[in-house]
Amino acid sequence: MQPLDALAKVCDDVRTGEPEEGVLGVQPAMVAAPASVAEAAEVMRVAAEKGLSVVPRGAETRLDWGTPPERCDLLVDTHRLDKLVEHASGDLVAKAEAGLPLETLAERLAEKGQRLSLDVPLPGSTVGGTIAAGAAGPLRTLYGTPRNLVIGLTVVRADGKVARSGGKVVKNVAGYDLGRLFSGSYGTLGLIVDATFRLHPVPTATAWVTCRVDGPQEAHDAVQAVLHSPVAPSALEYISPGTIAALLEGVPEGVTARAGQLVGLLGGKTDVTENAPDGWGAYPDGTTLIDVTAPPPSLSDLIGVVNGMRNGVAMTWSGSGHGHIGLPSGMGSEEVAGALSALRDVLGRHKGGAVVRYAPQDVRSEIDLWGPVPALALMRRVKDQFDPDHRLSPGRFVGGI
Repeated sequence: MQPLDALAKVCDDVRTGEPEEGVLGVQPAMVAAPASVAEAAEVMRVAAEKGLSVVPRGAETRLDWGTPPERCDLLVDTHRLDKLVEHASGDLVAKAEAGLPLETLAERLAEKGQRLSLDVPLPGSTVGGTIAAGAAGPLRTLYGTPRNLVIGLTVVRADGKVARSGGKVVKNVAGYDLGRLFSGSYGTLGLIVDATFRLHPVPTATAWVTCRVDGPQEAHDAVQAVLHSPVAPSALEYISPGTIAALLEGVPEGVTARAGQLVGLLGGKTDVTENAPDGWGAYPDGTTLIDVTAPPPSLSDLIGVVNGMRNGVAMTWSGSGHGHIGLPSGMGSEEVAGALSALRDVLGRHKGGAVVRYAPQDVRSEIDLWGPVPALALMRRVKDQFDPDHRLSPGRFVGGI
């Protein structure tokens, strides 16, 4: 039986792939959109039997991240896996399917005065895609990334078997915390079908305290002052060319008092507003996006390197030690490679790094997207265990994983 016919017997939404559905230019031969965990498992089982390569797709907000797959026989679209399976508000826990948009999840949770404290810069992002990309916004300063907020995960393995770990356990995968392992895995280890999150109450008051800074050292000093104060911001960002912004959340009187503390701490160039400053929580503009791991002590060096680049380079950085740099159009592969080398040199001294998330094709093919990866040998062993035939998003991740 031909693969398309075999897939059609287990899933009622299967078709031939279209050119515009290509993953970084690689057109899928087929597309399947399962509507349940059981159906997703059957799709993956057939894919295993037929030796098909599989690439998951959510809302395509980050499908252009990483490297092109070596092949894409089957694109598994999760848009029909869009249920809020359970919201145990008394336990501050929610279970959602992979294709549910985070905005929809937020609306449903807000009905009970709760939220998933995970903000992402790209509208439309889904639960599964956000976990697979390990994506997070400014709230990562206090709450972390998906790996910190996922307490249970259900995945379909390469062979079509369903595996679960953490919250709402039915069957565990011994020795693995799937939530942490699958966060940032780019679809190379299995198909995420649902996730259970820890939640937090929606704050009754918020305020942003912004401060203008002149130069790398002043930015560094302001960030250190905020991080070592008792104010405990939910989020802290540096937005180029020179703004430090802190988000305060809580009850009205507490937020007001803490905002006053920050104003006194940061000096006269501060402002308190009810609205986020321009650029807050967004990826910086540019045709090339670089993801940087930059611990707080490295901030002044990082800003210095960015300031030394051509006009139009933009940057954001969060208090968690993570940021993004946008390179403008017109930067060729040699200039991008030079920028990457400078960033990796300075951040390497602080045990940080720089990874290119997306870039024009003529640039992408000529640069090292990932940089040094000390754990690559371990990552290869994990890949071999979860996907021994290397059929899941082959070549999408670092080192050709």
